[in-house]
Amino acid sequence: MTAARLVLASTSIYRKQLLERFGIPFETARPELDETPQPGESPVATAERLALEKAKAVAADYPNALIIGSDQVAHRGEERFDKPGTEARAIAQLQAMSGKAIVFHTAVCLYNSASGQFQLEGVPTEARFRPLSEAEIIRYVQREQPLDCAGSAKSEGLGISLLDYMRGDDPTALIGLPLIALARMLRAEGVQVP
Repeated sequence: MTAARLVLASTSIYRKQLLERFGIPFETARPELDETPQPGESPVATAERLALEKAKAVAADYPNALIIGSDQVAHRGEERFDKPGTEARAIAQLQAMSGKAIVFHTAVCLYNSASGQFQLEGVPTEARFRPLSEAEIIRYVQREQPLDCAGSAKSEGLGISLLDYMRGDDPTALIGLPLIALARMLRAEGVQVP
């Protein structure tokens, strides 16, 4: 059996670095889609829908491939903490999350573009932010520039210093691509991992 072509439907450097851990050749493709939550859609449903839609968005260009889509939504109840984009929004998000437990729901989808079959799994991680002073928040944002991360914090970097704890089944989920779930999905498609 010929090895399936593997495509990461993301241009995120964080997801690319995580997938490189498997040592399997893959390509990346930019999924073009609107990531706006649908009316009444829960944060969990948004992450899972977008993971599947991202994989499907590039399927036409890769008709015989295994395509990985992933999405993450940080939330506390129905309140969402999206990618801030600016320092001011990152500071405001961290002020709102100070002293609170936030769920980072990361969904991963493996879409077989030849068969149209897919596997989809959501992996939640709870991160409790310790009480943060305004000076700590400003220093953190200026130093790490977490403007492209849901929740304005990079746990793989200095952002870990903002937390009291993290709880979840897969530490890579918080970074943006749940590798434990993805490895299971790839093995189900006949890909040898490891």
